[in-house]
Amino acid sequence: MEATVELDQPEKRVELFGPADCHLRSLRKSLLVRISAHQGCVRVVGARDHVERTVAVLNAMQRHLLTSDILTAADVEAITHGQLQPMAWHPDRGIAVFSGGKTIRPSTEGQRKYIETMLSKDITFCVGPAGTGKTYLAVAVAVSMLKHKQIRRIVLARPAVEAGEKLGFLPGDLQAKVNPYLRPVFDALEDMMEFTQMHKFTELDIIEIIPLAFMRGRTLNESVIICDEAQNTSALQMLMVLTRLGHGSKMIITGDVTQIDLEGNQKSGMVEAIETLQDIHGIGVVELDRTDIVRHRLVQSIVRAYKDKRDKGDHV
Repeated sequence: MEATVELDQPEKRVELFGPADCHLRSLRKSLLVRISAHQGCVRVVGARDHVERTVAVLNAMQRHLLTSDILTAADVEAITHGQLQPMAWHPDRGIAVFSGGKTIRPSTEGQRKYIETMLSKDITFCVGPAGTGKTYLAVAVAVSMLKHKQIRRIVLARPAVEAGEKLGFLPGDLQAKVNPYLRPVFDALEDMMEFTQMHKFTELDIIEIIPLAFMRGRTLNESVIICDEAQNTSALQMLMVLTRLGHGSKMIITGDVTQIDLEGNQKSGMVEAIETLQDIHGIGVVELDRTDIVRHRLVQSIVRAYKDKRDKGDHV
């Protein structure tokens, strides 16, 4: 097998490769692969498992250099022998994010199960009503994994389905049109890191906040991919999203299946995916309910009142 690793910071090529390419020689010896450096990239050849591991280690070395000016032989050895292990978590400790030692803790048993599932599964589906923390906790887990250098990118996406409003009539270019629509994920991020840091990460594409269609044709390695409002995906869109998952990545798919804005009788791609995939090893499904709502006390009453109305067969 052969794989190519693009250099995120070509100007730090010497630091990445080590004096006289000693870091690359160390990887060749310990991971049993052939490595050759080309302009702007590194080519790795060998058995599939060895190549995939080498790519993961090289990407982890690049992440180290994002926050440090040096990469020592000891750093390379530590990364090679386990820096990409899953993050241990205990509810009493919370989830550490960037903002001044802040930690995010689950408020309900359902939220605790949600966090555990996200950390233990490669793909997590979470359904539940507004206010249960579906998006907020997913962003918290992603930011914490970025902080601990377990991933190198966060991708936050939403399907461009309009809930009774026409985005096309909003002023501005595409970015100006979609920014208000993606505001909930911005709000979550702003609660977990300083604005300047968030701006830096978005400028470097370490954090991407995009409409769902922009994911087409990509393979996302060593990332946390969050698909929000996924109840509004079609079956084909959901399949496209699920097949973006790359090596060393996690995917978190959230939505409220009682608030589907698809036209006609089109079935939600999220609902179909849960029905089809829930028994596959490595995929977790979490259902939050109104007891997990942590917004204003009236939100829980509002959700209950609308549910009762639907249960009686009245149109909402």
